Amino acid sequence: MSNALFNKFDSVSSKQWKQKIQFDLKGADYNDTLIWQSNEDISVKPFYHSDDFNELPEVSNTKATNWNICQSIFVADAHKSNLKAIDAIKRGAESIKFIIPNKSISIKNLLQNINLASTLIYFDLHFLDENYVKQLALISANAKTHIQTDIIGNLARSGNWFTNLKNDHKHFEAIVKATNTFSVDASLYENAGANIVQQLAYALSHANEYLNHINNNESLRVIFENSNNKSVVTFNVSVGTNYFFEIAKLRALRILWRSLISEYNFNSECHIIATPTKRNKTLYDYNTNMLRTTTECMSAILGGANTICYLPYDAIYHKNNEFGARIARNQLLVLKHESYFDKVNNPADGAYYIESITNQMADKALSLFKNIETNGGFLKQLKDGTIQRKIKESDTKQQQQIDTGKDTLLGTNKHPNPNDIMKHELEHYPFVKINKRKTLIAPIIEKRLAENLEKERLKLE
Repeated sequence: MSNALFNKFDSVSSKQWKQKIQFDLKGADYNDTLIWQSNEDISVKPFYHSDDFNELPEVSNTKATNWNICQSIFVADAHKSNLKAIDAIKRGAESIKFIIPNKSISIKNLLQNINLASTLIYFDLHFLDENYVKQLALISANAKTHIQTDIIGNLARSGNWFTNLKNDHKHFEAIVKATNTFSVDASLYENAGANIVQQLAYALSHANEYLNHINNNESLRVIFENSNNKSVVTFNVSVGTNYFFEIAKLRALRILWRSLISEYNFNSECHIIATPTKRNKTLYDYNTNMLRTTTECMSAILGGANTICYLPYDAIYHKNNEFGARIARNQLLVLKHESYFDKVNNPADGAYYIESITNQMADKALSLFKNIETNGGFLKQLKDGTIQRKIKESDTKQQQQIDTGKDTLLGTNKHPNPNDIMKHELEHYPFVKINKRKTLIAPIIEKRLAENLEKERLKLE
C-alpha cells in the first residue's frame, strides 16, 4: 500500500515550482527577492529539489549514534584534575579532554582510577616533548586515547614555533611515530572571524603541510600508507550558530579530507572534536549563550562530529565552576537521552538543502585550498601574513554586520536589558588581551563579536 500511496499525484518539477513562485511574486524578481548570498558567497535558494542533482548524493560514513559527550579540563594540578574527571564521568561525561600546559604534570596521577577501556581520553599538550608523549603513549597503550600534537597550530596562535622550525618538526616526527596521529586546530580560524569556506580551506591546507612532510619521510609514510594501521588525524573545530551551514561544514570537511588523503594514497581516519564557538558568546544577557551552545551542539551532532566538548554559558567571564559545567553537560545529556540525537546515523543525508550547501562549501574551499598551495602553501602564507589578512577582512565584515544591526546578537545589539550589570561578575578579563612581545609571524587572534559594545556598557556601569 505504501508504494502506491502517491501514485495518483503527478510529480512536480523544480521548473514548475519556480514558475508558481514567480507568479505569486506579482512581478518582483525571483533572484533579487528570494535568493540570498551568505558571507561565503553561497547562494541560498527558497526551495531545493531532486532536479538539482544529476545523481543521488553518496551516503556519508559517519555515525551519529556514536558521538561522545566530552568535558575539557585544564590541568594545573594532576590530583585535582583527576578527581574532577572522575566526577564528570559519574555525571554523564563519556570522554575527557585534558589540556596539559607543561611536562611537570604526572600522567600516572592524572589517570588514576579512570577506566581507560571505556572512557575516551584526549591529551591536548601545550608543549613539545617527545619523551613525555612516548611515556603517555606507553601508559595509555590499548586504551581509547588521542594525543594531540599541532606545531603549526601553535605557530598560528602564538606567532612562534615552540623552539624553531627544524627542531619542532624533528619532535613532530618522533611523536607521530609513537602515536600514529597528529591534530589540526581549526577552531582558531572560526574564533578569529574566518568564514566557513576559509575555515575549511585553512584546515585542509594546515593538514596538508603535515601530509607533505610525512610523505617525504619514508618511516612516517609507511605508518599512513599501512591499511592495518590505525592512523588518525584529529580536527578540533568550533561550531557557530548558522545551523544548517554548520552541519554542512563538518560534512564538507570529511569530503575534503577523503579527497586530500586519496592523493597521497594514505589510509587515515578523520576524527572531529567539535566545540561551540566563542565568537558569538556575550557577557550581557548571558543566559542566551545556553540557547546558542544548544543549537551549535545540535549542528555538530547532525554534521557527524565524533566528540562534542561543551562550553559553559559563563565561560568567557567566570573561572571554572560546578554550576556552569553541570548545565553545559546536561545540555548534551538531554540531547542524547531525551531528544534522541543518538538514534539515527547520518540524519542529514538526503536533505537537498544540506546536500547542496555541503557541495558548494566543499567546491569553494577546494578552490581556495588550491590557490593557497599554488602560492607556496599554508606556512608561506602564514609567514607573509596573507592568511591573517584574509581572516581580518572576514572579521571586519562580520563586525560591521553586528555594529549596523544587519546581524543580531540577542541581548547585545538587539533587545538589550539596560538593567543588566556585569562588572562585579568578571572573574577574568573577557576581552582580547594584547601582550607585546617579539614573534616570528603575526599571530591569529580570537575575538568575540560583542566585545566593542560590551566595553562601552561596562564603562557606563
